[in-house]
Amino acid sequence: MEFDALLLLSFGGPEGPEQVMPFLENVTRGRGIPRERLESVAEHYLHFGGVSPINGINRALIAEIEAELARRGRQTPVYFGNRNWEPYVEDTVTQMRDNGIERAAVFTTSAWGGYSGCTQYQEDIARGRAAAGAGAPQLVKLRQYFDHPLLVEMFADAIRDAVTTLPAELRDEARLVFTAHTIPLRAADRCGPDLYERQVGYSCRLIAAAAGYLDYDHVWQSRSGPPQVPWLEPDVGDHLEALQRAGTRAVIVCPVGFVADHIEVVWDLDNELAEQAAQAGIAFARASTPNAQTRFAQLAVDLLDEMRMDAPAARVTGPQPVPGYGCSVNGAVCTPDCEV
Repeated sequence: MEFDALLLLSFGGPEGPEQVMPFLENVTRGRGIPRERLESVAEHYLHFGGVSPINGINRALIAEIEAELARRGRQTPVYFGNRNWEPYVEDTVTQMRDNGIERAAVFTTSAWGGYSGCTQYQEDIARGRAAAGAGAPQLVKLRQYFDHPLLVEMFADAIRDAVTTLPAELRDEARLVFTAHTIPLRAADRCGPDLYERQVGYSCRLIAAAAGYLDYDHVWQSRSGPPQVPWLEPDVGDHLEALQRAGTRAVIVCPVGFVADHIEVVWDLDNELAEQAAQAGIAFARASTPNAQTRFAQLAVDLLDEMRMDAPAARVTGPQPVPGYGCSVNGAVCTPDCEV
């Protein structure tokens, strides 16, 4: 299957203080989130001048993808669309239509299955095509990549690099802690039993083995919503308290659930969790995310080439493998059970 273009589809983020509240209102529309909660979260963005890192990282990644395509002898145009902020996917797909694009592959900035990681992007694709109307390009979402060799390699290298920032005498005893964005328990089964949780856990196993760790912890972060609603646990802050009680003197935190430095990484981990570790007397190191690495661009083009050439998927295999469901064309669901 050939493609006229590649669309990088992401979450979006504000790029100025005046955009923060409108962005958060977009993200939470229809969910009944109290205004005071939005104002609290807005402070996280305003701490960084009202600018989320994500759009800048995605633009840098697009430049890397374009360079990688050129290295492979192709001049495929790369477009950028978001769910919650400019450039909105509806506007981008309309522009693609006007530019004569007939079929494009879609690379999303989520490695996972499940509703938020996969199906919601299919909804974005369907909404973008509907906005473009007659002549809208066919859009084919590329597969989930939680077990892709380059993703495993990037995170394993990031862990090894993070270790070197710890005091030399603590490096060998540092506890490796993987963290990913939590979700409500009621949402965990929407796309197959515990699919998201199992995929994250499997990725942790692969990365830990590649980085040379036999033992590690897998926790969750960035919970929101009313306290009476149960979410995936344990929370990373609660877990750090447990490690302190157990006498842990150093931790390496790997945000495996994020392919880029979202606010949830630079605020929740680099600020709040790092401060908690300092107060507890625990040496703290945070592994980097893929961001706009050349290898991440190579991963994206690899996925494109798998689809183009109907080639076998590049996957790292390990104990207790989990499904990597694909997503079909133009808004089809990830699995037969996945709710749209």
